[in-house]
Amino acid sequence: MAIAIGIAAAVLLYFAMRYRNAMRRDGRRLATARQALEGCGHLLALLRALQQHRGLSSGWLAGERQFEGRMGARRQEVERELIVLAETAQAELLMARPCFTPHDLSLFHFRWKALVDELPGLSIEQSIARHSQMITHTLDWLTALGEARIELPAADLVDADAVRNYASRLPLLAEYLGQARAVGSGVAARGSCTPVARVRLMFLASRAESLQKQAMQVAGDRQALVAAQAVAALTGMVRQKLLAERAVTVGAEAYFAAATEAIDAVFAWIDTCGRDIRRELDAGGAGEAVNASAPAAGVV
Repeated sequence: MAIAIGIAAAVLLYFAMRYRNAMRRDGRRLATARQALEGCGHLLALLRALQQHRGLSSGWLAGERQFEGRMGARRQEVERELIVLAETAQAELLMARPCFTPHDLSLFHFRWKALVDELPGLSIEQSIARHSQMITHTLDWLTALGEARIELPAADLVDADAVRNYASRLPLLAEYLGQARAVGSGVAARGSCTPVARVRLMFLASRAESLQKQAMQVAGDRQALVAAQAVAALTGMVRQKLLAERAVTVGAEAYFAAATEAIDAVFAWIDTCGRDIRRELDAGGAGEAVNASAPAAGVV
């Protein structure tokens, strides 16, 4: 009898230990996902500031000197986000496969400062290319962080397609619109569209529409509809005001404002996705807290 009781106690202790360890792992993955979500938010803010600086730089290099003040404000935003992102990069060093490291961030910062210093001597095309390289790095970090730290570890708590919208599809949509803003701002400032710019704008408008439709298949809420309307308005302006006429019929300020409205709408959609993911993570954490207080024997 004593042996049977001892065996039963050992079995209960074994399962209790397994359960406790599982709860610790779940707590860690939730903490990691929440921390990554914060990091993604700062990467999105960095992306947005870089895109705006790129568009303003195109207009400024084309002769729109009133953009200079706003360029300075965007530079300050980039610097602030890089400082905050240092914490995320440091946390990534603890991971087996870091999404990005403090060294990556330092190199990025060095290249950003070089771009700012050299900007007055660049052509519009060179400026767009240099900005776009930095934005590509930002998008890569964002996609990696969303997939490795949120989508995969919290697969049972959050919708994978929603995470992809948040960290991949919609940021890429915002980037296509950002490129259209940069190229189109230069076209509008010059008052004419070169063959290279024409081909580029046609491609960007088409890709933006395609990505927007893909993202809408996952989420069709009010903010998604607002963004879809803004994207349609911008791509319509590109085709009708920049490409359809012999002479460009929209000014740089008006075009930049329309492009910014579309991009802002997409970022608002991204913010909505982020809040939804946060709620799902918080709900999962609350559920696990409740389960943690249940008797160990009930979980086998």
